[in-house]
Parts: sequence; structure tokens; C-alpha cells
Amino acid sequence: MPELPEVEILARHLRPLLRGQTIRRVLVRREKVLRPTPLRRFQKTLTGATFTGLTRRGKYLLFKLKTRTAAQPVTLLGHLGMTGRMFVAPRTGSLPKHAAVVFELGRKRFVYEDTRYFGRLTLDLTASGKLGPEPLAADFTTESFARELKRSRQAVKIKLLDQTLVAGVGNIYASEALFRARVSPRLAANRLKLDQVKRLRRAVREVLAGAIAGGSTIPLNFGAGKTDGLFYFGSVAGATDYYEERLRVYDRAGQACVRCRGPIKRIVQAARSTFYCPQCQIF
Repeated sequence: MPELPEVEILARHLRPLLRGQTIRRVLVRREKVLRPTPLRRFQKTLTGATFTGLTRRGKYLLFKLKTRTAAQPVTLLGHLGMTGRMFVAPRTGSLPKHAAVVFELGRKRFVYEDTRYFGRLTLDLTASGKLGPEPLAADFTTESFARELKRSRQAVKIKLLDQTLVAGVGNIYASEALFRARVSPRLAANRLKLDQVKRLRRAVREVLAGAIAGGSTIPLNFGAGKTDGLFYFGSVAGATDYYEERLRVYDRAGQACVRCRGPIKRIVQAARSTFYCPQCQIF
């Protein structure tokens, strides 16, 4: 599943490609991804609308559009789900088999493709309104972070995945941040000491900023014949401009810890894999 860095990189890539483009036709091939927005409202609102901006909130993409009738800009919320891709391509090419929504933009088209249809492209903004602070923003403070952690008895790894605590932290970066902070993923959130909270906040920001910095230097493309695409860290070995993300614990069970050389361990928490070093991350 794409996490915050991948979504941020995609937002930066799509922003200049879409700005000023007008949607001439809205083609919906899978109504499920619009929920709860009705198909008719979706098509009526967006046909003739012009893209004016694109931002990210957590793992969501927020497209700003100026419509033909509304006085205020309209926001379109996008989520990639587990397998989604969003890209701009020439209109002359054939559509992917799993294209869920297509915006015709004249000579080009904006395509939202999703093989499993767990993502969303909707006018309903309820999900983004429930999110906690952005981890790289100023309002993600040590004080607010500590206060929210104190309210939970959940294991800190599980609590980090709560999007109302901090927006956009996913499974990979939760494991990575806990390792950097030397905090056990099994420790109850309300048992973290202030020094541990400070280290964990700093680690969350470092791993996310590092992933964005590394991935943002890579062109989003699939090689010959393709002009656009969605970049996933470490998923296309051998391809042009491949960048392998430097993960220290995630998916490294049984391998040597980069600090102590002891074996990395994998456990399951809330049906998700957690990777950590039992020697460096004391319970």
C-alpha cells in the first residue's frame, strides 16, 4: 500500500501536469470508487471543471477545481487504496483494463486505475476531516504527541497507525521510526517516557522526510512508450532510475541489525507485520 512519501511524491509530480487543465468528459467505469458521491453528481460537478491545485493530507490527495457554476472551488479527494495508480497519459493510447475513472483533458487524459478497487475518488471529504496533525508540519508537537499517547493502552506500534494520532504514518514507517527511536513496538503507548516520545517524534519526521527526499529525485515513468506513472519505492528493480529505499528493519526478519548485528524479529500486531530488533528496542 502506498504510504505518505509515495503520495507526497505523486502529488508533486501531478500538480504541474494538471494545473490549468479542464475536464471535458468524465468517464466512470467503476462506481464503487466514488462512494458515497452519486455518479450523476460526480459527473455533473466535474465536467467542465478546471484543476487549480493539488495538495496532500495524510495519504489522501486533494485536488482543487474551479467549476462552471460554483462560486467556491470544489475539492476532489483521492486515495490510492492498496493498488491504485493515478497518471496523465496521451489520449490516443488504450485505457488500462482496471481504469476506474478517466478525465478527458483534450489531448491528454487523467487516469485513476485500481486493480482491487479499494481506493477512492470522491467529492466526500469526511475521511480527511478526521485526520490528526501532519507529521512534517509545525502542529505535530512533542506536547500534543505525548498527550495523545498517554490516552492509549495500545501497543505504540498499533497506536502509530491510528490516523487520528498523526496523519499518514503507515506500517513500514512505523516500524522504521520505532527502530530509530529505540522504542519497542510492544510497549504500551501510555508508558512512553517524555524522552522516548521526543525521540519517536523526531524519528517519524526523519524517516518520512528521508523517503520523500530520496524518492523525489526519481522520474515517475515506466520506460519506453510511457509518459507518466506512480513510483513505488523498491518495486521495480532493474528499471531505469530505480531507487531502492534504505529500510533498516522492515521486511528484514532474520537479517543482522545494522546497530548490534543481532537478528531482526518479525511479530504480528493487529494483523500487520512488525519488524524490530529485540536487543536495540528494549521493552
